Amino acid sequence: MSIFSTLFGGKTISPKEARERMEKLDKYVLLDVRTKQEYKQIRIKGAKLIPLDQLQERAATDLPDKDVPILIYCQSGARAGSALRVLANMGYTDVVSFGGIMSWPYETAKG
Repeated sequence: MSIFSTLFGGKTISPKEARERMEKLDKYVLLDVRTKQEYKQIRIKGAKLIPLDQLQERAATDLPDKDVPILIYCQSGARAGSALRVLANMGYTDVVSFGGIMSWPYETAKG
């Protein structure tokens, strides 16, 4: 079990598990909780940007379905863990973190 799993209640999965979920699920949200500047530099294709400091105020509007699976990442994993807690406390039912883009070995997008 990773340090993030321990800190964030066991809702952290590996990048490989996240990729497998993305391939299997018909509907999910890939959520990037970094800053707009970080997102512009590099991101995972298809990711929705909601910076962590805006998540609480934007979640109800930008993530209206609380039962859709949400896969969260940030730069290294800490903000993703915080976002997981915020969303879980707001009643989202299927939220996981897969850490940071720094450990994402798959395709990314820039710009």
